[in-house]
Amino acid sequence: MSHEIADFETDVTERSRSLPVLVDFWAEWCGPCRLLGPVLERLAEESAGRWALAKVDTERHPELAQRYGIMSIPNVKLFVDGEVADEFVGALPEPEVRRWLERALPSPHAEALAEARAMLARGEYSPAAERLRAVLAAEPRNAGARVALGEALLHLAPETVAETVSAVLDDPQVGEKAEALETLARVVGLAGRPSELPEHGARARMTAAAQSIHSGDYGPALEALVDVLGQDREYAGGIAREAGRAIFVLLGMHHPIAERHHRAFAGALHA
Repeated sequence: MSHEIADFETDVTERSRSLPVLVDFWAEWCGPCRLLGPVLERLAEESAGRWALAKVDTERHPELAQRYGIMSIPNVKLFVDGEVADEFVGALPEPEVRRWLERALPSPHAEALAEARAMLARGEYSPAAERLRAVLAAEPRNAGARVALGEALLHLAPETVAETVSAVLDDPQVGEKAEALETLARVVGLAGRPSELPEHGARARMTAAAQSIHSGDYGPALEALVDVLGQDREYAGGIAREAGRAIFVLLGMHHPIAERHHRAFAGALHA
């Protein structure tokens, strides 16, 4: 069955509003295109309707090549909701194309993931974890869902966080947040074992910070961490510094709590 377009607006732009469309810009004279084409066709068949393949012969459709800035072929662009969502150039080996597709394609469980994240924001950790486990059962490689589950478990079962997020530590999109969750899980573990912290005037406030992180109360946690830094920036190997930075990574610097406490934390860190 031919995947060559008849009408770009119908076959790609409009269709991509309901189904991701992978567009292969190619030409008959292009040797790498002839290598990549069968790979894309095979993967399209394997996708079982998760996405569609459309081919654009740049010799027959030079106006489309110009519109989408095609400087070299093969050029593969993923269209979602009428717009280019991601792309690659060149005849990548099949394993690399598969990895690219895993990252680029929108998750069929995006709505469930968004609902779970909203639950996390409201502190509804148990139902969020249940929803996220269901997503991962259907889509085990969903890195965003795995990190979100790690966040839920930080408040439910922190001892399981490291194992949960270990598979995505090297992921360029979520690896930093996964590392932050590992750090915070270690800190939370100290809430029930304060005797493992060095005896010092800062120990009580460090324990309070760990308890607040466990509860998801990041404002009080950061206040306690600032107090620890004020007493000893290197207390327990700089644990307050690590914990504070991890909170900012987890929340994002534009989160209201992060914006409210970042100046005090930075001041205590560099005083």
